[in-house]
Amino acid sequence: MSNPKEKSFEKSVAANKRLHDLIPGGAHTYAKGDDQYPFEMAPVISHGAGAHVWDIDGNEYIEYGSGLRAVSLGHAHPRVVEAVRRELDRGSNFVRPSIVELEAAERFLAAVPTAEMVKFAKNGSDATTAAVRLARAVTGRPLVAICADHAFFSVDDWFISRTAMSAGIPDQISDLTVAFPYGDLAATEELLIRHEGEIACLILEAATQHDPPAGYLEGLRDLAHRHGALLVFDEMITGFRFSASGAQGLYGVTPDLSTFGKALGNGFAVSALAGRRELMERGGLRDSHERVFLLSTTHGAETHALAAAIAVMDVYAEEGIASRLHDLGEKLSAGVREVAAAAGVQDHVVVRGRASNLVFATLDENLEPSQSYRTLFLRELLLGGVIGPSFVVSSALTDEDITRTVEVVAAACATYRKALDDGDPRGWTGGRPVKPVFRRYV
Repeated sequence: MSNPKEKSFEKSVAANKRLHDLIPGGAHTYAKGDDQYPFEMAPVISHGAGAHVWDIDGNEYIEYGSGLRAVSLGHAHPRVVEAVRRELDRGSNFVRPSIVELEAAERFLAAVPTAEMVKFAKNGSDATTAAVRLARAVTGRPLVAICADHAFFSVDDWFISRTAMSAGIPDQISDLTVAFPYGDLAATEELLIRHEGEIACLILEAATQHDPPAGYLEGLRDLAHRHGALLVFDEMITGFRFSASGAQGLYGVTPDLSTFGKALGNGFAVSALAGRRELMERGGLRDSHERVFLLSTTHGAETHALAAAIAVMDVYAEEGIASRLHDLGEKLSAGVREVAAAAGVQDHVVVRGRASNLVFATLDENLEPSQSYRTLFLRELLLGGVIGPSFVVSSALTDEDITRTVEVVAAACATYRKALDDGDPRGWTGGRPVKPVFRRYV
């Protein structure tokens, strides 16, 4: 790794300016924007291998949250790369379904036995929106109830209309989405009663930073069904990270529909809508009901992404990847908490979440979330050779990587302590603070 004092971001700064000239936002997802990183310290990546990435200035980093949680096995995993390379030599998209589609579906339904049918797509938004459309068609109801405590479901109007970035979406659309609080069955039932006969589905992540309260998911499913609605789990993050069969397998609660993506392809573009046969068949050719136009996409089943998914599922099953992710996260979180306590910032640098899906909070002198302190922390990590908006692990991390990361965090916590004592982090941020993704203005 390069010496922190020798780090240069000159080429990345120039490339970021050019990216903004050519691509709105300078990236293809706002969560990767340079405004999410300290001023003129947003690396533009050249390549990656395992748990390490290199930027175009030649700086090397240990990476966390790889591909926004999409790369759970590490970059360029040999079995995934080989599976993709083999299919590329055989063609990638045809006028009729490929045998790879059948193989991928069989493998997926074996990995996620709570689902009875599956259809593949390229991104999570397509899959969650398909779940919403299907729920509306099956129930004949217009409203969608989203979990208010969960950050993201789709780029489509039914969800984005409820965020700070709702420009371009008519009120008539946003009025069709309502919200319920996580973990509160009484409040959710009140919502269902208030909109009796109107809510098509409840959609949520089964768990995020904490396990669900005992009986909550079962109670939510019963509540939805009692009021004629469907239960949809967004497993984009939990799928193939909380367990090989997702949160529904881990917690033993089967939803009506569920959506998967991210870790399913280890960085390749593949997502999935899965669910009960009687519901999924509404998008098929063998059902007598009015048909639902369900995920009809040109590239939804191109073979190299499905080959990647098959390889990922095989590696998970054969190598116990879900357990390894948990163990790595446990070691990392213990180390971070130890060095934060040693620096006296344990109440300010806080690691949260399931071990395989760790995030960190940066709190100010009043224990309030702070973008300025987040900027300080990210800056110190980058200078030490660690990059990531979270501490979400990949299975490619080694014990040495974890040890080095904890050392870098220790140095960052020492600087954090100085800023707290000074009462002002701005001397350690290098410029403007990082910004939240969802904001109305620049």
